[in-house]
Amino acid sequence: MKQITVSGAVILRINPNTNKKEVLATQRGYGDYKDGWEIPGGKLEEGETPEACIVREIREELATEVRAEKVLGIVDYDYPNFHLTMHCILCTIISGELKLLEHENAKWLSAESLYSVDWLPADKLILDKITTLL
Repeated sequence: MKQITVSGAVILRINPNTNKKEVLATQRGYGDYKDGWEIPGGKLEEGETPEACIVREIREELATEVRAEKVLGIVDYDYPNFHLTMHCILCTIISGELKLLEHENAKWLSAESLYSVDWLPADKLILDKITTLL
């Protein structure tokens, strides 16, 4: 089975209106899993660390600079045509305005709304850990 290794960015913020923590979710705009919700990120390039990957991917996909803080967990999931290994990395925004360059939509989700979107199967496996941060 084909192996794909990716990094996903768990980006948190404090909502200025509610003062509650929220996590960024993005909706895929292309591919077999178009319209599914995910934590943003992408494939590791050869020789790239998961942390360097997520900094690059968020710059490319959201025109935003982030700092990779720590790995929250590693998710392994078997999709029908490939095995996915996803390094889920807590990230802090350094600069930028989160422009959607590859995604259809994005939402900031609180603990109460975290399960209100149709998460991709692999991403569902990290939600419990994200909940502990919200």
